[in-house]
Amino acid sequence: MSTLAVRLRARFTRGPLPILAACVLWGTTGTASSLAPDSAPASAVGAAGLVLGGFLLFVTARGTNAVLRTADRRLLSLGALTVAGYALAFYPAVERTGVAVATTVALATAPIVLGLRSRPLVTSAAVVGCAVLVLGGGDAHVDLVGVALAVIAGLSFAVYSVICAHLIGLGHPSGAVVGAVFGGASVLTLPVLLLLGVGWVATPSGLAVTAHLAVFTTFVAYLLFGRGLRRTSAATATTLTLAEPAVAAVLGVVVLHERLPFASWCGMGVLGLALLALARG
Repeated sequence: MSTLAVRLRARFTRGPLPILAACVLWGTTGTASSLAPDSAPASAVGAAGLVLGGFLLFVTARGTNAVLRTADRRLLSLGALTVAGYALAFYPAVERTGVAVATTVALATAPIVLGLRSRPLVTSAAVVGCAVLVLGGGDAHVDLVGVALAVIAGLSFAVYSVICAHLIGLGHPSGAVVGAVFGGASVLTLPVLLLLGVGWVATPSGLAVTAHLAVFTTFVAYLLFGRGLRRTSAATATTLTLAEPAVAAVLGVVVLHERLPFASWCGMGVLGLALLALARG
């Protein structure tokens, strides 16, 4: 295999590209969740995907037991708590303040907290582009409780990203770290899911939505995200996740036949240039 091929393969499997691939999968969350039964609470939909997806990550990862024995258990516990906190805060935020505001606040919080110091210009451009993309339609509804929940979700994602990047940087396998953290999050979230009710999961649409969220937006996506953290800092990784609303917007246009305002297309362009600069860096 040529040197160029080796470099390209390493960049694809261990650089920013796996994170962008995870964003493509995360971008399907809104479209998939909209197909859940009307009887399913928003929090229950997110919790169901996390419980099953976290279990899959835990049982399929190699080296999880070694991570549980040797890694700092306080970090693992905090990582599990913040993963569960993200899911349990984000979906109610969407329900209270709408997809546009909740997505913008949650996704922009982590890059603002982690990325402004290291890459201020590119991070700012990415955040502004994301905000214009999502809010360009002018139909935003601001609910203070919903915004607060979205901030909690964003901070939770930032903490989880830093913890996983730190543990992976110490030499632990990325899959084992993600499996250990998400396995703990699955255990923490299960009682909440049972409290919210699981009857809707038995319906055809409920089963399909849960399977999609568990397998694609949790299991596969977070394996890719963990792999990307091997060679990408938490600050850059959380900024790259701003690609998620761009994917969701394109899916809305193509699949749901939604119309995207001109301002949103401009925001997508700014966001794309900023993320390209990050990926090249």
